[in-house]
Amino acid sequence: MDVFDELLRGVRGKGAVFGRSVLWPPYSLRFMDGAYLTLCLPMRGAGWLVPEGGEPLRLAAGAAAIVRGPAAFTFTDDPAGGTGAGVREVRWGADPAPAPELAAVPDPGAELDGPTVLLAAAYDVQAQVPQRLLRALPPALVVPDEEDCGPLRDYLAAQIGGARPGYQIVLDRLLDWLLVCTLRDWFDRPEAEPPGWYGALADEVAGPALRAMHEDPAHPWTTAELAARAGVSRTTLAKRFTELVGDGPVAYLTEWRMALAADLLTRPELTVAAVARRVGYADAFGFSAAFKRLRGESPSAFRREATASGRAPGQAAPAG
Repeated sequence: MDVFDELLRGVRGKGAVFGRSVLWPPYSLRFMDGAYLTLCLPMRGAGWLVPEGGEPLRLAAGAAAIVRGPAAFTFTDDPAGGTGAGVREVRWGADPAPAPELAAVPDPGAELDGPTVLLAAAYDVQAQVPQRLLRALPPALVVPDEEDCGPLRDYLAAQIGGARPGYQIVLDRLLDWLLVCTLRDWFDRPEAEPPGWYGALADEVAGPALRAMHEDPAHPWTTAELAARAGVSRTTLAKRFTELVGDGPVAYLTEWRMALAADLLTRPELTVAAVARRVGYADAFGFSAAFKRLRGESPSAFRREATASGRAPGQAAPAG
């Protein structure tokens, strides 16, 4: 199993949180919705991405940017003066509706001949599993166009304004693929600071143990059994794993199980006991104790809060 794929499986874009802006200078768009992630793609021209409280980042055509919320950010042609008066606020799906050039779903054949064309997609990531990776992102990042996402971006541009059946589904999936591609390229860059376990996946000692726990988290793994997977002694595995990941194998497994359990608890058809069994606990009592120790609340309390929010893991925030 590819751990990167597994962590991002619940990240999905929706048509209601996609927009296109055709811009003429001077312009400043301030994104206010507080989405967990926003993907920004200048298809033509260039601008500056200004995260709240951060330094401006140059965003040229062909590059891709990801902004981690909930703080607002601005896309502007003038980073020195483009964040004050005259800024247009963008609130996806809010009332009043966005300006026509920020319509959630672009009209087929709409004008794209402005000097700057920005595509953006917002993601409200509620699931705990992908957040284990996404929490390692800086407030804003830019991946330049020399990376390998170019073909996806070109194909996306060709689809904009299409009227073929399934247009919106194709658009959503292309944005999802481009988001994952951008994240993968970012974590491969020298300036990135991925979590310890991400780098440990490639390690010949820690990697096999990590992959085993992700492939079958319900298995009653012991340090000895995980060490056998790596072909080393228990002492060697424990030392190397802790050096790279920051926790020992057993502690990491418990944390991983609780992340999985948090997402399973949002499914009303599963009892707490059923969730416990799915993540390797024989009884609900032991599972509840471990969950409360790591999460600070009982599984039942977590479920009540998730139900009250009205959203499933990874579901986009409702419009309005």
